[in-house]
Amino acid sequence: MAKQKLVQVAQLKDMLRALQQLDHLLTDAISRAEILYGSEAAADPYRGLYINREEIDRLLARKVGEPTLRSHQSEPDLAEQLSQLAPFNWLKHTFGLSEFDLSVVLISLAPEIDLGYERIYSYLQDDVTRKHPSVDLALNLLCATTETKMQQRDRFAPAAPLMQHGLLHLIVDPNRAQPPLLSYFLKLDEQVIRFLMGQQGLDSRLAPCQLIQPTISLEDLPLNAPIKQALRSIAHTVQPLQLYFQGVDALEKRQTAEAICHELDASLLIVDQAIAASPDLEQTLRRLGREARFQNAVLYLDQREGLDNAQLSAIEQAFSMFSDEALPMILAGTQSQRLSGCTARFIPVSFPKISFAQRRTCWSANLAALGMEIVDQELDGLADRFRLTPQQIADAVLMAQHHSRWQAALQSQEGWDVQPPTIEELFRAARAQSSQKLEGLTRKITPRYTWKDIVLPADQLARLKEICSHIRYRHIVYGDWGFDRKLSLGKGLNTLFSGPPGTGKTMAAEIIANELRLDLYQIDLSQMVSKYIGETEKNLNQIFTAAESANAILLFDEADSLFGKRSEIKDAHDRYANIEVAYLLQKMEEYEGITILTTNLVQNLDEAFTRRLRFIIEFPFPDVEHRLNIWKGVFPSETPIAPFDFEAIAQQFKLAGGNIANIALAAAFLAAESGQSINMAHLLQATKRELQKMGRLVSEEEFL
Repeated sequence: MAKQKLVQVAQLKDMLRALQQLDHLLTDAISRAEILYGSEAAADPYRGLYINREEIDRLLARKVGEPTLRSHQSEPDLAEQLSQLAPFNWLKHTFGLSEFDLSVVLISLAPEIDLGYERIYSYLQDDVTRKHPSVDLALNLLCATTETKMQQRDRFAPAAPLMQHGLLHLIVDPNRAQPPLLSYFLKLDEQVIRFLMGQQGLDSRLAPCQLIQPTISLEDLPLNAPIKQALRSIAHTVQPLQLYFQGVDALEKRQTAEAICHELDASLLIVDQAIAASPDLEQTLRRLGREARFQNAVLYLDQREGLDNAQLSAIEQAFSMFSDEALPMILAGTQSQRLSGCTARFIPVSFPKISFAQRRTCWSANLAALGMEIVDQELDGLADRFRLTPQQIADAVLMAQHHSRWQAALQSQEGWDVQPPTIEELFRAARAQSSQKLEGLTRKITPRYTWKDIVLPADQLARLKEICSHIRYRHIVYGDWGFDRKLSLGKGLNTLFSGPPGTGKTMAAEIIANELRLDLYQIDLSQMVSKYIGETEKNLNQIFTAAESANAILLFDEADSLFGKRSEIKDAHDRYANIEVAYLLQKMEEYEGITILTTNLVQNLDEAFTRRLRFIIEFPFPDVEHRLNIWKGVFPSETPIAPFDFEAIAQQFKLAGGNIANIALAAAFLAAESGQSINMAHLLQATKRELQKMGRLVSEEEFL
């Protein structure tokens, strides 16, 4: 703060010295104006509001275009004096301003410091209403000849530095329609005024961008020594500094950018993509580049989804222009470089996801800070199933601790303020730290089923448990045993559940999610498939992009909507249906989590597709024995049930587990309505309704 105050005082002193030089120029101009307008003109309160014959004669007698306020003999060297003052010298070299431009800046600045200059300017312009300096006044004050005046008009053209960088604005006289250039008023940009006055801070028109004064150094970052040294070398030797950070951890990338700025003693100007919605995006982006210069800042843009093509094109053009102008910039993204127009000049810096071992160490360190240890198996589960960043892991531990304390306080437990979190609370917090982007695109299922709820043949049950084992021990197989080096894709777990409706496919997915303590998101593929070519792939890509940081199981239901189209290729539509299936399986293969497809048309898949699936599990229609077990387990233990023959009903009605669950629920409502326990009459009535709903013919003999 003290340093900022000293800078402001120094620049104010510079401004006062500059104004003294301007006063010399204006004094000479006033002397010439008295000769030109007459000494009595100053006393006329209506000057400029009317014109008399004497003034008309004077105007007609003048030499057209000749400057009226500058002497040929006496030319105060204002521009030379300005070039010796630090803020003006900086403007000159930073924006390529001429000495004439610097003088225009000072003339425009003067009324912002002392309103007395407004009266001087109105006198020099022979009009009490024209209190602001105009293009004509600046030319008359600064040009000694007609030729020079004509040449310097170009300094007010759109491509001239003052105008191009938005340092100066031409304001039209509100009382005149389509006036000539000479009558436009001059107005310095507000941020230029703040700079010249020694005031600091981000241009308010650039909100919600942020200006950061870095406090993090490269030594503070959890990067290995070679990467730190490489970044330090690049920061000090590459001019201009233009880097592209690729990685998923937004905080890690931003902190690295901040550390580089700390190394360079520069600020970090964080560009918020919300500026893309600016009504005048081009002007806003130009203002952004100018602000980076004013603040001695490195521009930082972390590219995210959400920009339309027009906005992306405008930002691309602006950053290409910034690159041409040698502005220091750092772009960041999760994938390959998106701003194709300028990124060939950027040095790529990769931020790989932290490994299982690093995540495990991070979990262990954060838990140790709470004085807490957990068994290796649970620690492995947290580190392997949730690909969180170091900051997310720290936040998850803190969140779990807060939840644990709250629960203990609710129960009035002694020592609630030091209550350590449970394993379940840690897993819940880890899920909460995962991306929630999927929730707007899918349906989140809260898993409630466990192994005791599902009835399947022993082989299918064993294979479902193998899926859980693949997830629990993949850090050993891929990491410790080296299989990670053998696979470029397919490190996730792709599974197909096939079978008739109601045979337990969705229940099995819930059980796996519950067992592994992972979130489960259901995607209805029938809603994803589009008749428009390319739209299905676009929808699927949106799902998998959001899933990258979700650490969740993806359940693609109704896969028949894709597989049902697959047949012998007869036309372009058949060929495109096959492309959609191939695209889905490709995205499943790239995804490192668990994906589950459900279908009853597994026979439509050829070997090329099934080879890319880790598990294919058939859910058979239950036989009598399995139906009996389903009936015995379908009612909660609290449910009042009258004695009846489960074996007979399992033998009599060939129903899938989903239908049996519907019947049990319907029978419970019938019994509750009658105020009785569930009996055979309720069960038979509910069964009859379920069969009717299924469209099956119901004979009375079946219910005798």
